[in-house]
Amino acid sequence: MCKNNSFIKREPLVFRRFQRKGYSLFACLGREVVIGVLSAFTLAHASAKGISIKPLPADTVAMATGREVTLGEVSVTGSMAPPASGRTVRMVSVLTRADMAAAPAQSVNDLLKYAAGVDVRQRGPMGVQTDVSIRGGNYEQVAILLDGINIGDPQSGHNAFDFPVDISEIERIEVLEGPAGRVYGTSSLSGAINIVTRRPDETALGARIEGGSHGYASAAARGALASGRWGNSLSGSYSRSDGYSRNRAGGLNADYSGGKAFWRGGYASGQLKADWHAGMSLKGYGSNTFYGASWDDQYERTFKTTTALRAETRAGALRLRSALYWNHGADRFELYRGSEAQVPFNYHRYDVFGINVTGFFDWALGRTAIGGELRNEDLVSTTLGEPLSRPHHIHGTDRSYGYGLNRTNINLMLEHNVTLGPLSLSAGLVAAKNSWSDAPLRVYPGIDASLALGGVWTVYASCNTSLRLPSATELYYSVGGHKADSHLQPEELTAYEGGVRYSYGGLSASASLYHNRYQNLIDWVRTVADGPDAPWRSVNFARINALGVESSLRLDLCRLLPGQRLLRSLAVDYNYITQDMDGTEGLESRYSLEYLRHKLVARLGLDLLPRLSLDASCRYQDRKGAYTDTGGATRAYSPYAVADARLAWNAGRYRLYLEANNIFGISYVDYGNVPQPGFWFIAGAAVVIKD
Repeated sequence: MCKNNSFIKREPLVFRRFQRKGYSLFACLGREVVIGVLSAFTLAHASAKGISIKPLPADTVAMATGREVTLGEVSVTGSMAPPASGRTVRMVSVLTRADMAAAPAQSVNDLLKYAAGVDVRQRGPMGVQTDVSIRGGNYEQVAILLDGINIGDPQSGHNAFDFPVDISEIERIEVLEGPAGRVYGTSSLSGAINIVTRRPDETALGARIEGGSHGYASAAARGALASGRWGNSLSGSYSRSDGYSRNRAGGLNADYSGGKAFWRGGYASGQLKADWHAGMSLKGYGSNTFYGASWDDQYERTFKTTTALRAETRAGALRLRSALYWNHGADRFELYRGSEAQVPFNYHRYDVFGINVTGFFDWALGRTAIGGELRNEDLVSTTLGEPLSRPHHIHGTDRSYGYGLNRTNINLMLEHNVTLGPLSLSAGLVAAKNSWSDAPLRVYPGIDASLALGGVWTVYASCNTSLRLPSATELYYSVGGHKADSHLQPEELTAYEGGVRYSYGGLSASASLYHNRYQNLIDWVRTVADGPDAPWRSVNFARINALGVESSLRLDLCRLLPGQRLLRSLAVDYNYITQDMDGTEGLESRYSLEYLRHKLVARLGLDLLPRLSLDASCRYQDRKGAYTDTGGATRAYSPYAVADARLAWNAGRYRLYLEANNIFGISYVDYGNVPQPGFWFIAGAAVVIKD
């Protein structure tokens, strides 16, 4: 509620001592630390002054959002090491738990729809199968991370968003737009999305149950135990739906069901801090017309696990961070659902092992960080890769994996941060070498700068470069109307950006201009003149230039209009992109030639009663590009606007809520011949019990 003084109190909070808390790392500084307060209510750019969040009473944020939220510390990862001055040079968008609580969304994929620079293209409801891209790139060019660990799929970016965590387990989502090679490695060509899970800092039990349109049902539970230096949490969820569409024979083709389980633990003592996680995701879904409109009864089943151990310590002036991880995945694709007699199922299995080490230290000229990562990707498949010398049996079948791909990627990163009064600079490079490519060691530099003016203005600029290796699907998928090229070259990007940000009182605004220059861009294309049955070919484009403008406005109406209690917040975001593409005349593209030219997102938060809140949003999207329909005609994408809303009642330990997506039942498509859901209604309840 606007009357809650926690939102307008401006006195700084001074922490004089830290013990066994999420922010205990500050203890090693040996000095008093002052932490500022940021009350975020939608996607907000990280301030150049750094971001930390004061832990608020649980009911403070709950009154504003309709869900109980306890915020801990925030450490925005826009660079290899936190800047010595506390000022973040790289602009990072952060979606907090308060933002997630207010959004009518059931998955990470749905949440990202509200980010102006992010393009979310779904082939199913509730984020079942989603391609996510940033600033006009494609779904393969984004690094997907869980607690800073790269969980990207070497087979295909189509399955990258199969997260093993329920949305209630997430603390925040960080979106870094533009190349992030010296932070996350070379897979982050156009950006990175880091999902940060909740720390088990307190003992609690919680559960949630939901139901809604099209046979949708979901349930989740979470338990956490904190004792002294140790903390552990365990969560699980299950969801299912009949889907919103049918195939030509009248059967289900957008249905899904699946479950997730996630364990996170932590230990902190003196100079050592360690945490670990293990997660699993199992899902089966009707993939509609995934690989072509001629087949409207496709089906896919995926299984993923991820395990990671991270540690942080200090040796004199050097602070060290290390991580060891293992990602495992398997999937089965059915072109004809349940009928292997017509077309054999495609089976894939991969294992990814990785280790990374980063160290940073302070000296007279600033803060220097150096790090490296070794990542091995091993894939076996019935269709992808080179022929195996010894086939591997597929468990539960009479078939074997006959093809495979094994490659090791080495990234070496170097970065230096320096602060000169109001000016902050960060420069570095990433050097990459992969065993798959015969190319020599490649080096990609970058530099970021920000200038703080008058305490309310920040001007920033950056130039960064990176590359991305083709996925196994791009290299070898030559079935079902596709012809891959195993000799594809890595794609490269040089990105320039400049912008300004203003923040004072209850108002913040930002605007940026960016220019992305792609070389050897990888995409699937076909010649329009050859008709709808023409094969899709994986190719390297010569060059594509993208010019974009992104802006945002945030109004904390509780602070700007303190005499009223109804209006809480208003946020408006807009992104515009235009591309200059050489040599693409007469081609139809699956991804690169189809991009969001205009995207406008507006969100309004209202407090109707002391415990009743309403959050409404509207998205307008205008996509550039065209697709071939089932009749062989070429159709341009039509612009559309979709409205969503969430009504929530918070009564302390329990919460009740109603959500409506696509309130007006607008008919639209985000990808080809796959119509998106119409009106979708969800009702839910949640309970939380804390020690």
